[in-house]
Amino acid sequence: MNPLALSVRVERWPIAGSFTISRGAKTEAVVVVAELADGAHRGRGECVPYARYGETVEGVTAAIEAMRADIVRGLDREALQSAMPAGAARNALDCAFWDLAAKRAGCPVHELIGLPAPKALTTAYTISLATPEAMAQAAAAAANRALLKVKLGAPGDPARIAAVRRAAPKVELIVDANEGWTDDDLAANLAACAQAGVTLIEQPMPAGQDDALGSIAHSVPICADESAHGRASLSALAGKYDSVNIKLDKAGGLTEALAMASEAERLGLTLMVGCMVATSLAIAPAMLVAQRARVVDLDGALLLARDRPDALRYDDASRVHPPAPALWG
Repeated sequence: MNPLALSVRVERWPIAGSFTISRGAKTEAVVVVAELADGAHRGRGECVPYARYGETVEGVTAAIEAMRADIVRGLDREALQSAMPAGAARNALDCAFWDLAAKRAGCPVHELIGLPAPKALTTAYTISLATPEAMAQAAAAAANRALLKVKLGAPGDPARIAAVRRAAPKVELIVDANEGWTDDDLAANLAACAQAGVTLIEQPMPAGQDDALGSIAHSVPICADESAHGRASLSALAGKYDSVNIKLDKAGGLTEALAMASEAERLGLTLMVGCMVATSLAIAPAMLVAQRARVVDLDGALLLARDRPDALRYDDASRVHPPAPALWG
């Protein structure tokens, strides 16, 4: 078998409008794509370097490039897990290995893993952080969708979530505060979310500053995002969180994400599966983990002004369909 050839490239994909959370706004998704080729088949993986975790596009690209010699010498997906730390760079390579294996075998990744064929899933659709009036307008425009994810994390959040609920009275709402709440406003914000009928609150407080979650009564389940990475992070969540958001870029690929899902379930945590703002290529592998999740938030490609050829299919009811082999897996 020929040695694998590695190629890496950076791509920029415009966002439709802007995407705003408590830490800031952006108008494009910058992704890194890794490709592995053996002369007859090609596997691809996409990742999103995330500054919140100390990642840069240059650093992630360099980390992937640094694996070139090992890959030529025969490093495989299993060895990759210990050869690289969890994060975006390993995610791109891990997913490329999975895609290549599927192309070589002529069968989809789920069959290689021994999983049932993935089904279409209802995904959340994100309402960016803005004024209550602007968020209400966005929610009204998306009120035909089954599930809205409302970005909060700034002073005045009770007014925001109340305005969204009035604008979309029948839609299931989840909230993501992106670490934007404090001990001072936690109780009021939790109460406002309960009043609005929110069904899940994601990462209300900063990672490492969330001890209050272990002692405050809450009727709405709380989900860890920035506090959760790979399997090793999960045991510390017990008692503070009810759920965990698994993202391939944090976990370091599909391999670790699947193992992380099993460990979270063992610990009694329900599952959410999320993504960064990225193209369908980054989101396709997450569909396999999302099959077992209570909440699915795989709308990253929907937020782009355009997507890849052979992109994931999203229907008007916010259902995302499994990828075609031409895209991934």
